[in-house]
Amino acid sequence: MTGRESGGCDGNNPSPPLERATASAIRTFFAIASVLDAMTEIPSPGLGTSGNKDPEQCAETVRTALSLGYRHIDTAQMYDNESGVGDGIAAADVPREEVFLATKVLPDNLAHDDVLESTAESLDRLGTDYIDLLYVHWPMKAYDAEDTLPAFDTLYDDGTARNVAVSNFTPELLDEARDLLDAPVVANQVEMHPLLQQDELHEYATEHDITLVAYAPILRGDADDVPELRDIAAKYDATPTQISIAWLQGLENVVPIPKATGESHLRENLSAPELADEDMEVIAAIDNEERLIDPDGAAWN
Repeated sequence: MTGRESGGCDGNNPSPPLERATASAIRTFFAIASVLDAMTEIPSPGLGTSGNKDPEQCAETVRTALSLGYRHIDTAQMYDNESGVGDGIAAADVPREEVFLATKVLPDNLAHDDVLESTAESLDRLGTDYIDLLYVHWPMKAYDAEDTLPAFDTLYDDGTARNVAVSNFTPELLDEARDLLDAPVVANQVEMHPLLQQDELHEYATEHDITLVAYAPILRGDADDVPELRDIAAKYDATPTQISIAWLQGLENVVPIPKATGESHLRENLSAPELADEDMEVIAAIDNEERLIDPDGAAWN
């Protein structure tokens, strides 16, 4: 697999202008989330790894991404690739403390003791003794806020999880989690892109100093199908994929985590331009909505 996001693994899409990549890779955008008296910096863009299950390919993707300048790697128990991610980090010429590593607890593992046990197993697979950002992956199946969340506090207190986060949470579920947790909720990872702009969640995140980590930020490789992105891309000598990422990076408290495997797409995703306000507004005005990931048990259904 050498393409971008799942559904976009086609090697037929044109390669981006690589001459921008080296300079742009040096430019790292940070979304800042308050964590007690410290500050957590979530590097942007991150590398999404969902679907990258081949151990050797996953490890090489992570190693290459880190060599290009990525510093945020996102995985999950559900992705069945934590070992590959860990191997890639170990193979990279980048100190572990410079890598912002995120993983997520499987919905089946969200009973209190299972959170603790499965996180220990994740640490073993990842080859690390701490996680920079530990998520509740989906608020479903074994999730019970009063049972689940104290386990995350335990992992936060003992340093296993440097930061606690949630994924696919509605504002109501965020309120509940913030009330029950002693640890700050640093991030909410949700599907977010120009066709699913998550206005309500974005307003909530900005108000409460939470970062929205955007998965499927390039519409699973179909950013080329959005006319507004194509038009703006032509102005910047960029690709629609880069414009979708750039729009998200131009928003307050948002960090996109596009998936990629081949080096050219890794470079493409890392070298998005900075958009003018007028172009940000054109994308914000897109009025059609398309949710790509919509399981029956999702909190919004």
